[in-house]
Amino acid sequence: MRYKLLLLPILALLNINIMAQKQLKGTVYHLEHKKEHTLPGATIFWLGTTTGTTSDADGNFTLQRIENNNKLVIQHVAYETDTLTVSKNKEEISILMSGGKSLDEVTIRSRDGLMVSIKPIAAQIITQDGLRKAACCNLAESFEQTASVDVEYSDAVTGAKHIQMLGLAGVYSQIMLENTPYIRGLSTPFGFGFVPGSWMESIQVSKGTSSVINGYESITGQINVEFKKPESSNELLFVNLYGDHHGKGELNLNTMKEFNHHLSTMFLLHYGKHFLKTDVNKDGFIDTPLSDQINVMNRWDYHVHDVLEGKTLASFVWENRNGGQMGFNKKDDHLTTNNYGFGTDNKRLNLTTKNGFFFEKETRSIGTILSLTSHQSESFFGLRTYDVMQNSLYANVIYEDYTSCCKTHKLNFGLSYQLDDYRHILNDSNFRTRESVPGAFGQYTYNYNDKFVGIVGMRADWFNAERVFLTPRLHFKWAINDIFSLRGTAGKGYRTTQVYSEHMAIMVSSRQFDFLEEIKPEEAWNAGINFTGVFEMNNKDATVSLDFYRTEFVNQVIIDLETPNLARIYNLNGKSYSNSTQIESILYPHRQLELILAYRFNDVWQTLDNSLQKKALSSPHKAVASINYRTKDNKWQFDLTSNWISKMRLPNTESNPEEYRLAEYSDDYFLFSAQITFKHKDVEYYLGGENLGDYTQKNPIIASDDPFGTYFDSSIVWAPIIGRKIYAGIRYTIFK
Repeated sequence: MRYKLLLLPILALLNINIMAQKQLKGTVYHLEHKKEHTLPGATIFWLGTTTGTTSDADGNFTLQRIENNNKLVIQHVAYETDTLTVSKNKEEISILMSGGKSLDEVTIRSRDGLMVSIKPIAAQIITQDGLRKAACCNLAESFEQTASVDVEYSDAVTGAKHIQMLGLAGVYSQIMLENTPYIRGLSTPFGFGFVPGSWMESIQVSKGTSSVINGYESITGQINVEFKKPESSNELLFVNLYGDHHGKGELNLNTMKEFNHHLSTMFLLHYGKHFLKTDVNKDGFIDTPLSDQINVMNRWDYHVHDVLEGKTLASFVWENRNGGQMGFNKKDDHLTTNNYGFGTDNKRLNLTTKNGFFFEKETRSIGTILSLTSHQSESFFGLRTYDVMQNSLYANVIYEDYTSCCKTHKLNFGLSYQLDDYRHILNDSNFRTRESVPGAFGQYTYNYNDKFVGIVGMRADWFNAERVFLTPRLHFKWAINDIFSLRGTAGKGYRTTQVYSEHMAIMVSSRQFDFLEEIKPEEAWNAGINFTGVFEMNNKDATVSLDFYRTEFVNQVIIDLETPNLARIYNLNGKSYSNSTQIESILYPHRQLELILAYRFNDVWQTLDNSLQKKALSSPHKAVASINYRTKDNKWQFDLTSNWISKMRLPNTESNPEEYRLAEYSDDYFLFSAQITFKHKDVEYYLGGENLGDYTQKNPIIASDDPFGTYFDSSIVWAPIIGRKIYAGIRYTIFK
């Protein structure tokens, strides 16, 4: 009976109308190199309603008719919004988009799932098509085909993953959910696993500082996740079942309901479980911790014509992980030296509401963002315990106005507020950290016929009533001609460090935290330049891009792991900088074939104990090659990706006993992944593999035979811990 009750809300949301309705079919085009090309990713909806859809990979769309409404709105991030009058007798139309749009971050899509920026802040966007080229169970597993983001295990016990951008830790990048801060503070270690892949509409990756509108924290870049939306999704029901031979299974379910032309909702559910203990490298420790995760989200999108447009998202995630030695039993071994164990229990609740209010003057509007987050974590690492509660509030009010009839000049200004309250219990010590940061910002955008777009911004934030963060930022884009464009960015960023919650990997070791001084806020300058060419190849938009970014710290909180048994924490006393260069091309040797080639070089140095050294655990070189092929009938898709990761410097272990010492540098290695997808009507079947070469790091845990001893350390990880993984899954969709 209870299972029937669980199905009731889902069935109520679906309420699928099987009655035949009048439909409008069409194709969206745009001009590129003076030729018409189909335009994927355009949003098409009836004016004043939430009834809409998006154009598919070939620019095609199908939309249900609305009685007594013939005003059709077409939107795309690269073009001005247009409204058309469609005769009620029309059954099929063609739409040509024109007139470039000036936004802080604008992109143009390719059919096969990648986007390259055409506006001031250079960005690459991974679309739904791109996400389906691999299993992409969560956000951490979504960057295989890009050289811009490195994803690595934080340690060899917890299963946590972290990212690097421009050779620096992911904490220096803003991780946003629909342009609202999302993964920060306590969610840093495991937060990338809290974002299910089947929920995502796209991922936007940009390097360098972002707009001042989004705050002062972005230093090396920004990753913005867009979730699926009821007004643009054509999925009444989406189900994804996944399983791999390492003992991980997942169920994902998305469903939406349009109540009327002004109100719609979407319900998203994720359940994941890792139930199989494995110890492939025979070190006595579980390769991947056992885990359970339940993740739910409900979003509401609403619209009042010419008055209000908004969205509200509520989400909750619970995750439990248990790992350590193969023989660990929590009932008998918890906080004893019988067997080494690890466990963490996370509960995270988030409520975000974004609303836009319109004036009679069409160019003028006010936007508001309010986000509340409560995150509780209870963890143990051998004999060490760490419990923490984070409560956060984020608010932003943004005013926008064009000061000229031709939208040459645009002004944005507003107020923001960020509150973070942490309550920590580390072993027997209780302490609290609280940050209250009100801020104000202004930004000016100049657009000269889309040939040149410049953005100048400044913000001031009052940190804990103690000091002011002044954050200037500049972005520009110059369209040299129809093919080549040049972009530049420069600006400052700040952030504060939560040492314990952001560096939990250190706790899975015998290291003790040694604070040499009171840590200060981190402060850095970033500047970069990007050169991009877009040209036609087999009737598609091929791209070649080259960029260079430099990050230089004024102050950095140094986490010094060069002394075994200690994690020494202190402020920078000397130089710390990163130089990053990347070249990337997206080519189409054949209309059905996509080839992605990329290479990046990171040169990262920091001063450790008065000595300038190469940053440890950061690979200088990385190369990516990806081949993606789909058949003409779109039924079969084949994707193959290879990554080469160069050797990297490892933390110093010379003072350890000989059997517990590491080499000065790691080995370089290759990673291969592949997936085959077959589409039949509303069902997709996929079969794939990761780390097909079965490469793993030898002895990822130092002193695994003595986990309670002086030299135990699982935090020096530079390669995969688990070997080859074979997975399979089914995606089932009921369309509108």
